[in-house]
Amino acid sequence: MGEFKHYTVMKNEAVDALECRSGKIYVDCTLGGGGHSELILNRIQPDGHLIAFDVDDDAIEVSKKRLANYSNITIVKDSYTNIKKVLQNLGIEKITGGILFDLGASYHQFNKGERGFSFSKEAPLDMRFNQDAEFTAYDVVNTYSEKDLVRIFSEYGEERFSKRIAKKIVEVRRVKNIETTTELANLIVNCTPHLKSSIHPATRVFQAIRIEVNQELTNVKNTLNDVLELLEFGAIISVISFHSLEDRLVKNLFRYHSQRCHCDKSQMICHCPPPVLELVNKKPITASDEEIAQNPPSRSAKLRIARYIKR
Repeated sequence: MGEFKHYTVMKNEAVDALECRSGKIYVDCTLGGGGHSELILNRIQPDGHLIAFDVDDDAIEVSKKRLANYSNITIVKDSYTNIKKVLQNLGIEKITGGILFDLGASYHQFNKGERGFSFSKEAPLDMRFNQDAEFTAYDVVNTYSEKDLVRIFSEYGEERFSKRIAKKIVEVRRVKNIETTTELANLIVNCTPHLKSSIHPATRVFQAIRIEVNQELTNVKNTLNDVLELLEFGAIISVISFHSLEDRLVKNLFRYHSQRCHCDKSQMICHCPPPVLELVNKKPITASDEEIAQNPPSRSAKLRIARYIKR
């Protein structure tokens, strides 16, 4: 497998938010390198229990070794999108302590060349979090219509040159399919204006394709709504996001479920059910200057926290 490099972003802040206690059940939706999980396990001894999800075999292998001395963890090779079914199979009715989401791709996934997440390394167009899945970035680039490419580049990448890039991709693949990360990155560089920017021209398109391959936004939205049915009164939801689309989705969902009324202003009497969430922080928590100096990608991380208040 090679060296597994992983940096746990906002480890203390995200776990502090969970208010960990012994005797409670916690969930780590994205095990990764096990940094958050290890800190949670330290804090819920001796009688707490942690359920940790991941679909990445590399992450699971490394984390199993890292957490081998803990008996109160269940590692599940499955997507957190299946949380309701998994917890039911484990005989767990409620998440009594809290749940942590650390969204997006990990440092290891970006830097393991053959996974195809990075445009700086020659690799097949892949970008799957779950290596057992069949659908890859190659399928998006070589089978999606020009219209659909424009849509995902615009919506998921907020790419201003979406139409130009999509048109060029379709033009090139008529002759030969686009197979590697560098082929795609070079195409994007060559068909877009050379602007002064610290961001590589392919960054937004690669983000968009990765989101589409893994259905990231849909999965987050659906799972956060599912989780609301699984939380016990007082349990915490702690979410770390890494780009504006994810953060906006979490912010809006938290805001909606914490509002007392959703009625039209013209309605005289409110019949809305009481809110089920209480915002712990109205503004997102961001990484410290010290952490950003150690791990520059953490500068884009935002942490939002809410407490379940429905009895």
